[in-house]
Amino acid sequence: MSDGQSPEVGKPGSFGLPRGSGETTTVVAHYHRAEIQRMAGWRDRIDRTTNWAITVIAAMLSVSLSAPAAHHSVLLFAMLLVLLLLAIEARRYRFFDVYRARVRRLERHYYAPIFAGAAADPSAWAHELAADLRQPMFRISFTDALTRRLRRNYIWIFLILLLAWILKVAGAGPGSAPDGDRIALDLAAALTNAALGPVPGIIVTGAIAAFYLGLVVLALRPLSPQTEDGSVHV
Repeated sequence: MSDGQSPEVGKPGSFGLPRGSGETTTVVAHYHRAEIQRMAGWRDRIDRTTNWAITVIAAMLSVSLSAPAAHHSVLLFAMLLVLLLLAIEARRYRFFDVYRARVRRLERHYYAPIFAGAAADPSAWAHELAADLRQPMFRISFTDALTRRLRRNYIWIFLILLLAWILKVAGAGPGSAPDGDRIALDLAAALTNAALGPVPGIIVTGAIAAFYLGLVVLALRPLSPQTEDGSVHV
């Protein structure tokens, strides 16, 4: 190449482009490993968020249920914190899903034909992968991500908090320790215990019921079809 001239892009032997099948295989192998590392990094972030949620409910349950005089608002605050962690985890899941889809595309269309002894046709999937690398796009909506994480882990966390809240308002007296071991068997006493400051217990109970009804609707909503998932996904 003479001075002042740049290599022609796309020409075999030009800078940065593989010059044969051996170099192409090396590029694909290194790229596959890099995408797996990025996917594993985001998967680790998802697991950390779930661990935070479990730590939160463990601490809040210890504070609320260990002392009869502890107010049930601690559990309501725990519900809000877990909801915030669910939203954070859904955002992280959308990034994880981008890199997981790239890994699955390579495994399905490149490595699987190799192990099956068949020739891989790169005409379609390679162009899709190239387009995704040029302009990365989220594959699922934030609502779908919320639904997936709620179904997998968070629905059980919310159910534990709901059960603890019911036990608290049904079993604790109107606020004093000497009455803490008295069981409020009737609905009126439970609604009295459910009061939150100036807010009546009936309103607090209705808000909790509406909140959990929304969680059920979110968990049961149909997800957008995903062609790359199969039956194994998180």
